[in-house]
Amino acid sequence: MPVELSSSAQRVQQVLHQMGYSYEVVELPVSARTAIEAADAIGCQVGQILKSLVFKTKRSSTPILVLASGDNRVNEKRIEVLIAEPLGKANAEFVRQQTGFAIGGVAPVGHIKQITTFIDQDLLQYEEIWAAAGTPNAVFKLLANSLVPMTGGQVVQIT
Repeated sequence: MPVELSSSAQRVQQVLHQMGYSYEVVELPVSARTAIEAADAIGCQVGQILKSLVFKTKRSSTPILVLASGDNRVNEKRIEVLIAEPLGKANAEFVRQQTGFAIGGVAPVGHIKQITTFIDQDLLQYEEIWAAAGTPNAVFKLLANSLVPMTGGQVVQIT
């Protein structure tokens, strides 16, 4: 008997299917809030974990989503050059207001608002990657070459 997904994970699953993808969301019995936790739970390399990081621009309070390889740290200065505005930290309330997801569970799709998205070029070295799917323990496996068409994001060097 299939296990019913939580509402946030179900929303991601519905969006994936509406977009024409057959990727399946699963909820792990352990937390996948961090890239290391996710890689340990899944049994993959940390670099194959897609970290969804939400930033807030300092002047216009615009959300910026960076989809980064689990191995990488975002060089915020590189993103600031691309958007021509300084970045600031996004708190948990801002992340939820912009995406509909809690920190640690932000999926690359299914946000409640349109978000400018940048994709770490290092993710594209892998055939398969894993992304959060709405909760800190929900994930889905996808082909890395699906990221650009799926998100409309721009591939950049983030490190």
